[in-house]
Amino acid sequence: MAYLIEGETGKWEVVIGMEVHAQVSCNSKLFSGAATAFGAEPNSQVSLIDAAMPGMLPVLNEYVVEQAVRTGLGLKAQVNNMSVFERKNYFYPDLPQGYQISQMVYPIVGKGEIEVDLSDGTTKTIGITRLHLEQDAGKSMHDQHPTKSFVDLNRSGCALMEIVSEPDIRSPEEACAYLNKLRMILRYLGTCDGNMEEGSMRADVNISVRKPGDELGTRAEIKNVNSVKAVQMAIDYEVRRQIELIEDGGTVVQETRLWDPNKGVTRSMRGKEDAHDYRYFPDPDLLPLHVSNDQIESIKATLPELPDDKKHRFMDGYGLSLYDASVLIAERHRADYYETVANDNDTKLAANWVINELLGILNKNEKTLVESPISAEQLAGLIKLISDNTISGKIAKDVFAIMYETGDDADKVVEEKGLKQVTDTGAIEAVIDKVIAANPGQVEAYRGGKDKLFGFFVGQVMKETQGKANPAAVNELLKKKLG
Repeated sequence: MAYLIEGETGKWEVVIGMEVHAQVSCNSKLFSGAATAFGAEPNSQVSLIDAAMPGMLPVLNEYVVEQAVRTGLGLKAQVNNMSVFERKNYFYPDLPQGYQISQMVYPIVGKGEIEVDLSDGTTKTIGITRLHLEQDAGKSMHDQHPTKSFVDLNRSGCALMEIVSEPDIRSPEEACAYLNKLRMILRYLGTCDGNMEEGSMRADVNISVRKPGDELGTRAEIKNVNSVKAVQMAIDYEVRRQIELIEDGGTVVQETRLWDPNKGVTRSMRGKEDAHDYRYFPDPDLLPLHVSNDQIESIKATLPELPDDKKHRFMDGYGLSLYDASVLIAERHRADYYETVANDNDTKLAANWVINELLGILNKNEKTLVESPISAEQLAGLIKLISDNTISGKIAKDVFAIMYETGDDADKVVEEKGLKQVTDTGAIEAVIDKVIAANPGQVEAYRGGKDKLFGFFVGQVMKETQGKANPAAVNELLKKKLG
């Protein structure tokens, strides 16, 4: 269903494209050997090349190229055999060279696509226009001194992949789904850590509005949005701003805007430049980059199973719902954990325990799956005890709680606490006889047509056995006795 906004003059359609800057996971920069670790002392990871000292020449980082090719393949995109680095000229106080080495006419990766899952159970394909490599600028800091600004060049020269989408996104939900899926793919590939809070992944969001069927409207770009939630809020605000502006007789100006999270508004930053304003030209210090088909195939052979392929395999092979499969593939480690639990176990039961019990308690305690005190092998052992009727599902939750606190195996907990399920029909029958004898009034009422009292008898038997009686056996024997 189309996402349309109701304005005073009728319905409006939203058109969104995104440019995501993803810092390449690499120990050194795009054109120098300087370190890239996050959180280092300001200006402690700056080579002479990063500082643009006279006579310094860039040397291309081969591993960064491999990471870009890997990402292109993960996006099901065309990897170009030839690409060209160009100089993009503009002035920033934290851009020492006065230009940025980037790619424009011949990027390393061409068209691709991403499949996103939406809340109504549908999927949508968002086109990728290109992926190109470029170096990052430094960082200006305006909150360190009352009258001065400072520059930290640690980030200067770090390798970025700019991933540009087609204007296929039509709602804030689709934008967030796209960003989440892109981050997931990058993390699976190991090409970017996706930590938006650390600035290693940032989104520029291009937004325009139009009446359905009209030509594309004038777009405004929201620069450097650093969280998925902020993307949604910025789009919501900017769409309303543009619609109200047009309906009041104004026109949208092509410009770059910033999202102010404190005030919940976008504000104008500068007029939006076009490509010709940057005076792009091939960098004379860097030859065209050539990547052979053999190199591309060699990298392709090392790709992991990607999120969507894994999702469809979980649904088809394990019989999981779209929701369960989507939750489990959200992180590569989570998917691996689940597969270990599901091995030789009921796959749906395994999914329920991983999602509802384990992830639930970890989230409550603000822990990640990596920090879980229960290993995948231990959880698999607990589920085996449920499946072979050693313990009931109810007792399993008590065992799970003890495992979480102690880190002990399920077998050990069950043995030490004496929690094995009673499956001896003779023993269960004796308890049922005792319960029936103690409640003659309820027996008479049940036999007189009050079927709901059956639950009362089940409860009494489970109480007498401290929850250890096999529920299926209790139900079957009770029906015979009461009948």
